[in-house]
Amino acid sequence: MDFKKLNNIIGWAVCLIACTVYMMTKEATVSFWDCGEFISGAAKLEVVHSPGAPLFLMIGRLFVILFGIKNAAFAVNTLSALSSGFTILFLFWTITHFAKRIIVKNGEMVDQNNLIKIMGAGIVGALAYTFSDTFWFSAVEGEVYAMSSFLTALVFWAILKWEDKLSNDNETYADRWVVLIAFLMGLSIGVHLLNLLTIPAIVMVYYFKRYKASTWGTVWAFLIGCVITGVVQYGVIQAVPILASQMDILFVNSFGLPFNSGVLFMIVLIAAACFFVLRWAKSKGHYFVHLGTLCFMFILIGYSAFFQIIIRSNADVPLDMTNPDNAISLIKYLQREQYGKVPLVTGPDYNSRPIGMKDGKMQYWQGEKRYEELGEKKDEYEYSPEDVRLFPRIWDGNDPNHANFYRSYLGLGENDKASSADNLKFFFGYQVNQMWWRYFCWSYIGRQNDVQNIQGEPHNGNWISGIKFIDKMKTGDIDKMPEAFSKSKARNELYFLPFILGIIGLVYQYMKDRRNALIVVMLFFFTGLAIVLYLNNTPLQPRERDYAYAGATYAFAIWIGLGVMMVSDWFRKVLSPSLSPMAATLACLVAVPVLMASKNWDDHDRSNKTLAKATAINFLESCEPNAILFTEGDNDTYPLWYAQEVEGIRTDVRIVNISLLGIDWYIDQLAHATNQAGPVPLIWKSEQYRGEKKNYVQYVEDKSIPADRYFNLAEVLKVIGKDAPGGRSADAIPVKNFFLPVDKELIRKNNVLAANDSSYVEDSVKFTMPKGVAYKNDLAILNILAANAWKRPIYFANSIDPDHYEGLQEYLQLEGLAYKLIPVRTPGSTTNTPRRVNYEKCMDLILNKFQYGNADKGTVYYDQTNRRMLNSPRVLAFQLADNLILQNRKEEALKVIQRIVKMIPNSSYPWVITQEDKTMILLADAAIKAGGKELAKEITDKLMKFTEDDIAYMNSLPGDKKDFKTDDCQFELTAMNFLATEANTNGMPEIGKALSDKVNSLAASVPQMR
Repeated sequence: MDFKKLNNIIGWAVCLIACTVYMMTKEATVSFWDCGEFISGAAKLEVVHSPGAPLFLMIGRLFVILFGIKNAAFAVNTLSALSSGFTILFLFWTITHFAKRIIVKNGEMVDQNNLIKIMGAGIVGALAYTFSDTFWFSAVEGEVYAMSSFLTALVFWAILKWEDKLSNDNETYADRWVVLIAFLMGLSIGVHLLNLLTIPAIVMVYYFKRYKASTWGTVWAFLIGCVITGVVQYGVIQAVPILASQMDILFVNSFGLPFNSGVLFMIVLIAAACFFVLRWAKSKGHYFVHLGTLCFMFILIGYSAFFQIIIRSNADVPLDMTNPDNAISLIKYLQREQYGKVPLVTGPDYNSRPIGMKDGKMQYWQGEKRYEELGEKKDEYEYSPEDVRLFPRIWDGNDPNHANFYRSYLGLGENDKASSADNLKFFFGYQVNQMWWRYFCWSYIGRQNDVQNIQGEPHNGNWISGIKFIDKMKTGDIDKMPEAFSKSKARNELYFLPFILGIIGLVYQYMKDRRNALIVVMLFFFTGLAIVLYLNNTPLQPRERDYAYAGATYAFAIWIGLGVMMVSDWFRKVLSPSLSPMAATLACLVAVPVLMASKNWDDHDRSNKTLAKATAINFLESCEPNAILFTEGDNDTYPLWYAQEVEGIRTDVRIVNISLLGIDWYIDQLAHATNQAGPVPLIWKSEQYRGEKKNYVQYVEDKSIPADRYFNLAEVLKVIGKDAPGGRSADAIPVKNFFLPVDKELIRKNNVLAANDSSYVEDSVKFTMPKGVAYKNDLAILNILAANAWKRPIYFANSIDPDHYEGLQEYLQLEGLAYKLIPVRTPGSTTNTPRRVNYEKCMDLILNKFQYGNADKGTVYYDQTNRRMLNSPRVLAFQLADNLILQNRKEEALKVIQRIVKMIPNSSYPWVITQEDKTMILLADAAIKAGGKELAKEITDKLMKFTEDDIAYMNSLPGDKKDFKTDDCQFELTAMNFLATEANTNGMPEIGKALSDKVNSLAASVPQMR
């Protein structure tokens, strides 16, 4: 069988294997993070967060049509699975291309031994990537990264196909492949920008094939590749729409023409310019001008997918992020304005002091007949020249958590000025090592567990190999860790085998084919370290960011495949030439892809996981009909959007995301009804918060105002909403004590409270602003509270920042996973220890209505994000049980605890003690107080075993690593000692004594407790 035919057959077979694996392990429904947003966006062609993914949504919509909107999660997850499977197909063909280039010279036939060697390289490399940690994670959920990887693999394969075509003397039009690549690049912008990072490697392929290579020629080709990448990123993606928007402002405001007339003129102008340039270039024989113009045109044609964003935004769909319905707002959307700017080349350190604000550009918004001026947008601080450095890496000092992290990481004092050396230390130690290399090693060396690593702590999320003496130097003896970690399904030990085979492949390609080795090195660099440079990540990210670097693991998989060829050459020294390729393939297949599949399967199999949907239902069912629910993060918002938009669950509840509430376009959208939920009322008109107005209001004390005086919130907001003299936005107020009037008849009519609670209703709800400054989202919340005036139930999700309760904690009633605002004050009640509880509702939710995402089966793997969300019902169970015990309803309290332990057992969510997760300590305490001796013993025994193992693990750590665990172990012993005291106090002396004895025996082995 000839090479081409066998290459196609085996390639499709490997693709089928990958597709089957991903279809078998894809998430059963919606996942956490952005998946709920993207699935909702695909189901109804809505507008997702900037900079958008219109091509992904349109293709996702086709899949939704095939499977039905009720199966939208299945459809979009299937799209990701198939996109990932076809990524493996093109990876296989890429590896066999490079392998053939090493073995076979132009025009030669491939003999059988070399054919097996080439195919073996493709199989091993492609399957290694199939089962790699990061890629597999993205392959089984409804996110953009799977399709982005597919387009990356496709364009890189396409340039290799061009190379093959050019090698054929009969092929005159090989550069049609270059134009196709340009079109695919344009399309890929409508999925994710990561695809653009292949351009430098593509340019190098073109240069090496078209020209006689030289050192300086190679350098120039590299620089040209970087320039083309920048031109596409900033010249095409941003500059063309910016020019179109400026033209539209001119045509509308100056010439009195309709909206979008300037945009249409710009489109015609570009088309005409391209037409005449093509004619001129062809007539003059300027081939590369002609080719470059064609590529520019086809990038724009692919990029035109973004018209979908404008069209759907104009339809006022329920999810309309940034509201990019015109040329002006589209620029904000494309530039990700709401996420702020990141310094790349020059900038200040985290503790540099600004000396003012830089002049900003005039901002516009679309009025009725013209674009109205909003004033200059000043969002960048100005610094003195000595405070601006080259290559700033430790920045964003506005976040005090970031500033504290930098000081701790770099050993700086409060007033110490950072140096260039400090910036480089953070870059190499944190951004490169922690935020890239660690992720890379997860895929090809091994992973310790799924707990997010914050500052290099030895017990969380490190790379490990499974080779004990190596791992012990950085992570201690993992086998001594508590069972929740030592036997975690996310503990995947690959013994360096994939990594070693990849290094062998890199060396082999460098020895045999240096030009192509350089090309793969460039692909590896630009999809790995170059992203590190570009992102300039701050510390304390909300999640691990390994998905951003999947391209680098793709490039390394090429070398894993090529490593098979060198192993085959080694085997030939002891085996016959006919046996060595097959033996090498089988050996490498078992040592790498089979090992990776066996290790990674259990923690990547999401086929029975339904937790994100269950969480959404639990939040929504916590609310009364027609409620307004304040949420804040991705995971308490996007799954709820999915539940409402796709599955039609509780569409009467209006979700208000506090993180978006600080942006004018989102506040505008509250005025529109969504599904079955009515508009959200506000005191202010849109012009009062438009643009930079009311970004914040500072409290400035006025000593003439009595400290115990409260002001009507609605009246205060009306005053704040007025512009100061000169048209400036008022940014200071002298009061922070407010009240909400209470219409008791309306409270009774709307059944805000149970009938037997009506006597507790206050005449007004008095509260104090918790901070000295109220930002736009705080002011919007206050607007909603004042304008709603008890007409609709208002809830705050239990997951939001406590500051956003706006000082109303004593007026909040616990109802499931949310707190309801009520006109009854409960002194001393907080959101951590609520003392106002709707007992019957909470018990009904936990015992009957809540869903637990199949956690009760004990066979589904939940990663850290899932566990955090799964913890919410456990926290509710403790809060409810604690209050039931105070009411002497101990049997009901015990029933609640037993239910939650049954539905979220130790096998699904291990019972641990950490300073982040104290829930099981609290549940154990509640079980003790409720008289559940058997349950209390079961929990405390497991917690004590956890403590004992954790202390043993701490003592296995190298001396410089022990400090990371000392505080944890001290906390664990303190917690267990607390439970011992509680047991002794509540008539369980056997449990108390056993715990006390164990604590006393362990205390001697923990530093500072001896």
